[in-house]
Amino acid sequence: MNYKRQHLHVLKTRINEPRKRIQVILGPRQVGKTTIVNQLLTEINIPFHFISADNQSGSNSIWVEQQWEVARIKLKTSGSSQFLLIFDEIQKIDDWSNAVKLNWDKDTNENVNIKVILLGSSTLLIQKGLSESLAGRFELLKMYHWSLTEMQSAFGISEEQYVWFGGYPGSVDLIKDEMRWKDYIRHSLIETTISKDILLQTRIDKPSLLKNLFEIGCSYSGQILSYTKILGQLQDAGNTTTLSHYLHLLSNAGLLAGIEKYSPDIVRQRASSPKFQVYNSALISSLSSLTFEEVILKPEKWGRVVESAVGAHLLNYSITEGYDIFYWRQNNHEIDFVLKYHEKVVGIEVKSKSTTSIKGAEIFKNQFHPQKILLVGSSGLDWKEFLKMNPTAIVD
Repeated sequence: MNYKRQHLHVLKTRINEPRKRIQVILGPRQVGKTTIVNQLLTEINIPFHFISADNQSGSNSIWVEQQWEVARIKLKTSGSSQFLLIFDEIQKIDDWSNAVKLNWDKDTNENVNIKVILLGSSTLLIQKGLSESLAGRFELLKMYHWSLTEMQSAFGISEEQYVWFGGYPGSVDLIKDEMRWKDYIRHSLIETTISKDILLQTRIDKPSLLKNLFEIGCSYSGQILSYTKILGQLQDAGNTTTLSHYLHLLSNAGLLAGIEKYSPDIVRQRASSPKFQVYNSALISSLSSLTFEEVILKPEKWGRVVESAVGAHLLNYSITEGYDIFYWRQNNHEIDFVLKYHEKVVGIEVKSKSTTSIKGAEIFKNQFHPQKILLVGSSGLDWKEFLKMNPTAIVD
């Protein structure tokens, strides 16, 4: 079975190049980072040392040096001209980036041909370490949640199943037992990501506030809420600055984003109320009291899940394709998503009802002159077809 074949091809090409660069694979938990490396190891003929820092919390940089020495010894005894050293969950190690820099530079100066792959699920910590210590020494490979096409190719699930059960490949074998599937998503993915990738790695003064914000954000995915309104629903309330910071951390962990309002004025844009958007629709359904069979018979609720799946599709592709995503609203008129790519702007409306108002589209078009305004859903482009597209294809 082939997972993220395109990413595997890129990684394989880079590893086989004569010039050494540290390869950094970055993405949320359970999107196939470790799997892609295991596939790589079956397709290349290079001895390796693969070690995970997932259970090394509290370790300092000496651990990195110890593992590097293991790699140097194995290289000498292997008779090979090159060696591959792989660190999984590297962000768990204190001062990891300086330790990697010191050992990488030592090998470079002494012509020791050890190639390195770093895997990490904490985007904020990894990127901070890369920018502070490893500038000029690495290449980044971003992996995000699985698309409909990838899930169908690997597991043959239906479009409706994808919308409800999302793009977590490790959970597919559990969807026939939905209660078990929900328990897995809540405890093995959500709780683990929050407790290990956020709370243990970042100073959080109000952990219960962060968890409550995540749950509210999931229940309101696809909707716009001011931070003031959010505070009114929280028991352990902080302030709007705290909420904005926590939402940023949740986004970096690949859980929940706050999409900004589209405006040519950047100050107004950043001061806008966020539109909550999950990165994976499984995060909504795992917290829902409804089952797949129940929700699909409720058009209004099902329509909201479909819209969130479309938003997640746009959000995940924005990471790898480099476009910006916003929403737009004026009074009661709204464009669900605004995609800005190479100075081109496209509005996207997601509608589940056959009777829809076009007033918002008219106002948006007159104000901003977008390249186009696309309707996804009823009477427009089928959402099933849209979820199989690279969103950049709609810009041209």
